[in-house]
Amino acid sequence: MNAITDTKQGGVISAPFFARGKVIEGSDSQHRSRDLGVDFVTPKINLNEVVHPRTEVPPLLNVPVAEIIDFLVETGQKMLASDNPYMQECFDRMASTHILPRSVVETTAKHAVAYLNKNILMAELEQNFPDPKALDGWIPKQDFTGRKSFVRAFAPRLIHVLPGNSPGVAVKSVAQGAMVKGVNLFKMSSADPFTMVAILRTMTLVDPEHPIVKSMSAVYWRGGDTATEQVLYRPQYFDKIVAWGGGDAINNVIKYLGPGFQLISFDPKTSISMVGREAFESEETLALAADLASADVMTLNQEACVASRFQFVEGTQEQVDRFCAALHKRIAERAAASGDIRKLDMDLREQIETMMMMDDEYGVWGKPDGRGIVIRSEEPVDFHPINKTANVVRVDSLDDAVKYINVATQTVGFYPFHRMPDYRDRLASGGAQRIVHLGEAGPSTIGNPHDAMYPMHRFVHWMAHEDGKIPG
Repeated sequence: MNAITDTKQGGVISAPFFARGKVIEGSDSQHRSRDLGVDFVTPKINLNEVVHPRTEVPPLLNVPVAEIIDFLVETGQKMLASDNPYMQECFDRMASTHILPRSVVETTAKHAVAYLNKNILMAELEQNFPDPKALDGWIPKQDFTGRKSFVRAFAPRLIHVLPGNSPGVAVKSVAQGAMVKGVNLFKMSSADPFTMVAILRTMTLVDPEHPIVKSMSAVYWRGGDTATEQVLYRPQYFDKIVAWGGGDAINNVIKYLGPGFQLISFDPKTSISMVGREAFESEETLALAADLASADVMTLNQEACVASRFQFVEGTQEQVDRFCAALHKRIAERAAASGDIRKLDMDLREQIETMMMMDDEYGVWGKPDGRGIVIRSEEPVDFHPINKTANVVRVDSLDDAVKYINVATQTVGFYPFHRMPDYRDRLASGGAQRIVHLGEAGPSTIGNPHDAMYPMHRFVHWMAHEDGKIPG
């Protein structure tokens, strides 16, 4: 089979694996994609091919970080090349399994490649490590008693459980895994069993024998497959598991944790908006606030964790209803422009249709047809707004919105901007991890914490070599 031009085996989509520099084709196992229920086939996992023996030092250990970054930058350039067969094949296959339209996935992936920029990667390292030189060698230390030692951020052995909602996570994961010089095994999602392999195959276009290539493997197995997980999720083979995903995925991983095998979790998060009464000072400010809020709702067509689900708006019901109407108009326009008009799933449609009959409790703008809908309520709805669904919660004061903040609140888009300092401590106390200008949920400051941590600092295996006390 020609893996570049043939995208199906016997009418079923094929998803090859990548094992430490080698592409593996096959149709030994058949699976079904999470969102669309499309079948795809994969080869059998050879566990010996994806586990790097602990008796051998990681391939990247003695490769300078500067060289690793140069390699990543060149990979990014080749990912964007119009003649790259692997990325184009990836987009073709994802068009069958991913919930988002091909155009949205392709655009998102191309934007994600911007992360593979030398200035960005250096900034990430410098923010994650007080002394990035610890990645390249043993840093001498001496305490106030005269005892000396050496410390190194040693290359870890990582399993990455990837999400299926954003190709950007694949790009960032492979870059960060390389910069910490790790041995990396990527477990792909059934919604996207293609992007990571396409990235790794693109690396072979730069140098098929480079230690980065030899440090990376990407495979798929169904989450909860104990035959695979009971073997791989062990400290004999890996140090840490970096898990993205929903509650079921995280809970599945937790049962394998123990001494020597740790979890770094990017677990389920919900993002919100907080809009002050200043939005109603004029028709212009109302239009601006609604437009900014719609941008946050529609981040990756509301598939991303940073996408706003709930909008807490300070004002009277008449004012908030005007905001809802303006917000719905902009969401519908953005939805039409994206080409994504998926219908809401049946359960969500039924709940919203019930609300539409309860005029005394809820206001509803639009229809549950996947073209954008806004629901106004006095308290947050008890379902997860998704697929261009916004829940506007009217509050007398933004102080009343703070009680809804918890450790699952990731990003808070805020308007007006000058009131942000008044709320940031209270939001942090509630558990929120990020406050931004309304309309800027998507972009982030380079090198900032993600989900309340500096990830790469946690990825590495911190090793100390203590050399005793200096005589005298």
